[in-house]
Amino acid sequence: MNPPTSGKGISTQTWLYLFAVYIIWGSTYLGMKIATATVPAFYLSSMRFFLAGIVLLAIGVYRERTLPKFRQIVAASFVGVLLIGIGNTTVALAVHYMPSGLVALLVAAMPAWFMGLDWAFFSKNRPSTTTLLGIAVGFVGLFLLFNPFHQENVQAFPLWPVLIVILGNICWATGSLMVPRLPMPPQITSTAIQMLAGGVFALLVSAITEDNTASSFLHMPPDGWTAYFYLVFIGSLVGYTSYSWLTRNAPPKLTATYAYINPIVALFLGWAIGHESITSMVIAAAAIVIAGVVLMTLGKK
Repeated sequence: MNPPTSGKGISTQTWLYLFAVYIIWGSTYLGMKIATATVPAFYLSSMRFFLAGIVLLAIGVYRERTLPKFRQIVAASFVGVLLIGIGNTTVALAVHYMPSGLVALLVAAMPAWFMGLDWAFFSKNRPSTTTLLGIAVGFVGLFLLFNPFHQENVQAFPLWPVLIVILGNICWATGSLMVPRLPMPPQITSTAIQMLAGGVFALLVSAITEDNTASSFLHMPPDGWTAYFYLVFIGSLVGYTSYSWLTRNAPPKLTATYAYINPIVALFLGWAIGHESITSMVIAAAAIVIAGVVLMTLGKK
C-alpha cells in the first residue's frame, strides 16, 4: 500500500496519527511515574497489559476472524515476554526511581541497539557511516547525562535503573527483530497475545519480588487510577493503533521521527506536571542524544 497523500506531500490523516504517537507515547512515561508511586512496577504492568490484551484480543477475533495456530501462539508469546514482560516493564521500574524524562532519553537510544543487534546476529548488514556517527553521538550524550563520576547524579537518583533500562532496550530490540522471522498470528491478534504473555511474565516476576501488590492496586489514589486507565486505553490501545497504521501507510523515516519527539514530550510533561528538574546539563545532553538519534535515523539503510 502506498503512503496516502493530499496532493502535496503528507496527508492530514498521517499527521494526525503521527501527532497521536508523538504525544501519547511521550506521555506514558509520566503515566507510569504516577501509577508506580503506589503500585509496584511489575504488578502494574501485568494489570495494564492484561486488560489491554483482553480488549485487543476481542477486537482481533472480531476483525480478523482467524484462530492462531499453536506455534503462532508460542511465537507471539515469546516476543511478548521480550517486548512487554521485560522491555516495557523495566521502563516502569526505572521511572519509579528516576525522572521520567531521563528514562525517555535512555529509551531514545533504542535505534542503536536495533542496528547493532541486527548487524551482529540477524541481517549482518553493516550500518552506514552516518548511522555509526549517530550511535557515537547518542552515547556521548547519554554519558554526559548519567556520568557516574558526577556527584550531582549520584545524589539525585540511583544509577542502577540505567542498567535495567538498557537490558529492557536490548530485549525490546531483539524481540522486534525476531518478529519477521517467526510464524506470527495476524497483526491485532498477535499484539493481543504479546500483551497477555507479557502480563503473565510480569505477574510471575511480581509474585517473586514484590509485596502488597493487590492491596496497593485496589487502594490507588484517584490520580493513580487515572494514570492506569490512561496507560491501558490511550497508551496501549490508541497509541499502538496509531503506530500500526503508520507502519503500513507512512514513509518509514517519517514514522521513525517518534524516536526523537517522544523524549522532548516526556521531558516537558515531567517538568510541567511531574515537577521534575531540568538543568542546563540535562538540556545540553538531551540535545546531543536527540541529534544522535536523528543521525541514526537518517543513516539507516
